[in-house]
Amino acid sequence: MTTERRDVLHSWCVQADWDAPTIVGGEGAYFIDSAGRRYLDMSSLAECMNLGHQHPRIVRAIRDQAEKLCFVTAAWGAESRAALARRLLELSGFAGGRVFFSLGGADANEHAVKFARQARGLPQGRVVARDRSYHGASYATMALSGDTRTQTQVDAASFGVVRVPPPYAYRCPFGTEHAADCAEAAVQAVAAAIDGEANEAVVAVLMEPNAGTNGIVAPANFWPRLREETRTRSVYLIADEVMSGFGRCGEWFAWQRYGEAGRPDLMTLAKGLTGAHMPLGAVVLSAEVAGRLEHEMLYTGLTYCGHPLACAAGIAALAAYEEGGLIERSKRLGAALYERLLELKTRHAVIGDVRGGDGLFAVIELVRDRATRAVHAPWPMTSLPLRTLVARALEAGVSLAVRGNLILLAPPLVIAERDLTDAVDLLDRLLAESDWS
Repeated sequence: MTTERRDVLHSWCVQADWDAPTIVGGEGAYFIDSAGRRYLDMSSLAECMNLGHQHPRIVRAIRDQAEKLCFVTAAWGAESRAALARRLLELSGFAGGRVFFSLGGADANEHAVKFARQARGLPQGRVVARDRSYHGASYATMALSGDTRTQTQVDAASFGVVRVPPPYAYRCPFGTEHAADCAEAAVQAVAAAIDGEANEAVVAVLMEPNAGTNGIVAPANFWPRLREETRTRSVYLIADEVMSGFGRCGEWFAWQRYGEAGRPDLMTLAKGLTGAHMPLGAVVLSAEVAGRLEHEMLYTGLTYCGHPLACAAGIAALAAYEEGGLIERSKRLGAALYERLLELKTRHAVIGDVRGGDGLFAVIELVRDRATRAVHAPWPMTSLPLRTLVARALEAGVSLAVRGNLILLAPPLVIAERDLTDAVDLLDRLLAESDWS
């Protein structure tokens, strides 16, 4: 037994069941355990290692920054913090806006809500979020998340959160038959939630524009229509880009797929911001929102917000995306991956639906019966056949991520095309060999 298994409290697992190898290194799309085994990372670990493992440019930037300045609080300026904020505003087109740095995605989402409430002058203002979403595991972000794993731990209404059904076209909660109709119904549910809260004004809508571990990829008309309805009602739209940002969905930020028609008022970032080489999150505020806060006291903060080492990693990460052409590469490889998965669907009856394809993010939803869409295990449980498939893939040196009846494919954007092909070939074989009865 390793000391970590005995001494560390691990997240999202039963402690007695945790038993994982110790990872000692990595390179590109691979990570390596203490026994020297190499694993092809088909999930970017927690969908965060967008630039792969141990990217030399980022490692060098962290080392160089450490030799100059490891830390200074936000009460003082830091060159790397200023440079990273400026570059994020440029890439997002949020001219005249501001950036607040956090430690990760959860506190970024929590702060985005704080800023929206303060900017509107409604400290108890309501926030509309959706069922089957994930925005973090603090109490406030559990309230924002429509996550079955944590819904009993928090009363969403007490945090001012109003939830609506998701644009889950494959199992549309509104009973529609077409994806676009499901998306429109989901947008109208948001509009109705806003309009129904007249006595407790809604200040913001917080939602994921594309990729998320919930496995739902909204139809293409959802986000621009959501933007229309929120703008009509003068409600801020917060885009949770923690997972979907930095090339994961084929754009710097997923909302950019829709151009100005998809521009949110605030967006939250983490994960790919440093390619997970350092913990860092951010809230990017539009000029309008930032302007409302300009002459007011901001009663919030984190000791390590805008940590110089993390910001240096962020600057290097943005340069690595650009110099490697990785945003466009993700779009190209993601389209090819999606087509390959659709081809797998024609041969494996266990595949009920394939979603994604905008970048290197795809979801395979497995079913017991394609006609009825019956599942092997109730959400969010994972069936024995799928757990066995994952174990066999790991034995073959490929690490897959699953949740419920879903296989989530989100490899590093630097993955070699041959490795991507080989991983899908392996998945093809394992799907055929598995007993789904």
